[in-house]
Amino acid sequence: MPRQLRLEYEGAIYHVMNRGDRREDIVLGDADRELFVSTLGETCVKCGWEVHAWCLMRNHFHLAVETPLGNLVAGMKWFLGAYAIRFNARNQLRGHLFAGRYKSLVVDDGDPHYLRVVCDYIHFNPSRARLVKGDQPLETYPWSSYPDYLKKPADRTKWLRTDRVFGEHGIRRDDRRGRLEFSRRMEKTRQEESEAAGYREIRRGWRFGGEEFVARMLDQIEETRGKKQAGREYAENMEQRAKRIVAEGLQKAGWAENRLRRERKGHPTKVRIALKLRRETTMKLQWIAETLCMGSWTYVSNLLRVGAAA
Repeated sequence: MPRQLRLEYEGAIYHVMNRGDRREDIVLGDADRELFVSTLGETCVKCGWEVHAWCLMRNHFHLAVETPLGNLVAGMKWFLGAYAIRFNARNQLRGHLFAGRYKSLVVDDGDPHYLRVVCDYIHFNPSRARLVKGDQPLETYPWSSYPDYLKKPADRTKWLRTDRVFGEHGIRRDDRRGRLEFSRRMEKTRQEESEAAGYREIRRGWRFGGEEFVARMLDQIEETRGKKQAGREYAENMEQRAKRIVAEGLQKAGWAENRLRRERKGHPTKVRIALKLRRETTMKLQWIAETLCMGSWTYVSNLLRVGAAA
């Protein structure tokens, strides 16, 4: 059976879910949970993602993520790979962490109702799993974006976007009164939650939206089936972004490009540029090493590990 085609376009919104291999745990404690969230944050910076909701459970996770650059596949590849490597290193384990391909449901980007339903589904996940008891408020589960929704904007995670969900819930002002009203509505909906909310389609489908949106997605499938153009375009855009970072770094240091070949491999200017490339792009270490004339990718990896800890 052929794999489901990954639809990618600028501004696309997805519900993404993945489980541990053989449904095993993907976190072994709070340190792993913090590692998961920080790795997700790095991915958002690198790929320009905007997260509308997230929830981390013991053996799976959910994301509602918007991709302004149309780069879900490349971003998920980096995110899942980076977290798995870090998880294994931290826990002295080996082997696969996640099970096969992640599931991605493309969400109607023209009608915020569908995004609200997806985000509510994600935020109610701990309640459905009975990790939050009926008499406990939903925000007592700390490993989701829901507690952040109830914080002041200045105290929230920077890559979390709340305005669209607030708007669809009828919350016009992001102040104390508005957030209390949001909490009240969520608790009421939580008590009334049922399959009628549209969750069956979220669990089993590949798209979630109105008839016009579904028709547009079907047209796009026909246009892109069998093609790799979207992936190639994203790779080219990311390389252009990386080259711009290099050029800006050289300009700031007062270097001409040919000076890269003359200076030593571990020069602080090269390390600074390499660190910025690792934080803000998905370019491989080999590309960074060759572009900045820093020797082997393993040498660069060791330099960046020291530089990041400094």
